[in-house]
Amino acid sequence: MVLKIVYTVFIGILLVLFVGIGIETFYPQPQYPEYPVSLERPSPDGTETAADIKTREEFQKTEKRYQEKIKIYNRNVFIVALVFALMFMAISLFMADKLLIIADGLLLGGVFTLGYAVGRGFMADDKFRFIAVSVSLVVALITGYLKFIRPLEGKETPDAG
Repeated sequence: MVLKIVYTVFIGILLVLFVGIGIETFYPQPQYPEYPVSLERPSPDGTETAADIKTREEFQKTEKRYQEKIKIYNRNVFIVALVFALMFMAISLFMADKLLIIADGLLLGGVFTLGYAVGRGFMADDKFRFIAVSVSLVVALITGYLKFIRPLEGKETPDAG
C-alpha cells in the first residue's frame, strides 16, 4: 500500500516537472534587465551626474518593459499549464476503472500542475488572479464530484427491511 502511494506521488511530481520544464524549454522566460554598473557605486559626495540620471531613467524604462513582458509570459504559462492540468485530470477520470494507480498519479499530477498554473496566474494581472482561482475552484469541484461522489451514487444500498 505504501509503495502505491509513493508511486502515485512520484507520477504526480514527474508530471508537474514535465510541464514546468517543458514550458521553460520551449518558451523561455524573459530575462530581467541587468542593473547598470555605473549606478552600483554612487559618487563619494552622493550627487548624481547627468549621465547617471539618464542611465537610471533608461534602466527604469527597460525594467518597466520587462514587467509588461513578464505579465504576458505568466499569463501564457498559466494558460498552457492549465490546459495540461485539465488534460491530466480528464485522462485520470477516464482511466480510473482500468488503471487505478496510474489514474491517481495523473490526477495528482493534474492537481500539482493546476497549482503551478495558479501560481503563474497570480504573477499576471488582477483579472488573471480571479480567473485562476475561479477555474481552479470549478476544476476541483468537478473533479471531486466525478472521482468521489458519482461512483457512490452508482452503488445501491441494500434494503434494511
